[in-house]
Amino acid sequence: MLLSATHFPHRCVLSVPFATFVTCASSSTSDLGPVYRMPSQANEFPSTKIYEFTVKDAKGKDVDLSVYRGKVLLIVNVASECGLTDENYPELTKLYQQYKDQGLEILAFPCNQFAAQEPGSNQQIEEFVCTRFKSGFQIFDKIEVNGDNAAPLYKFLRLGKWGFFDDDIQWNFAKFLVDKEGKVVNRYYPTTLPFSLENDIKKLLAESHEC
Repeated sequence: MLLSATHFPHRCVLSVPFATFVTCASSSTSDLGPVYRMPSQANEFPSTKIYEFTVKDAKGKDVDLSVYRGKVLLIVNVASECGLTDENYPELTKLYQQYKDQGLEILAFPCNQFAAQEPGSNQQIEEFVCTRFKSGFQIFDKIEVNGDNAAPLYKFLRLGKWGFFDDDIQWNFAKFLVDKEGKVVNRYYPTTLPFSLENDIKKLLAESHEC
């Protein structure tokens, strides 16, 4: 049973299983527990790799995710007006700057499903990210991550039986880590700050890639 999300100014309450329910203020966030490995893939998709998907960038152009073959990917659903925004974006930017030359790519998908905290257009979102946080990673088209209209990529990401995680994305800034083979290997709570993923990212970057 899930508790519904409630929004307050500068504060967000996450919709998570009641056993791990937390309130997160913009001034203080923390890692909510262990990481869970992706199990065998459900039959809805033919493989455990993301390379079969095509998404749209913020300009509306198709991007075949196979262009990221051989890269380590951090996939995040983002929002501009969440209490988690001011902590996540700077850390995502630093991670990208530090590890992009070693093969890390960050794929950010704006989503307005959580308390309408991403109301702007794609252009407004890009301007916000570039101006305020100087982020150089890819911002994609605004999507839905839960429900019948969820983007196929996120239907795929949610397929894993992630321990205490419900299938649905709980809130803004949920994170998925993808290895160089295109397999989703880790999922993290929205309140797990990006730099706490650094060791997991470094391990995947150090792994050899076989085409």
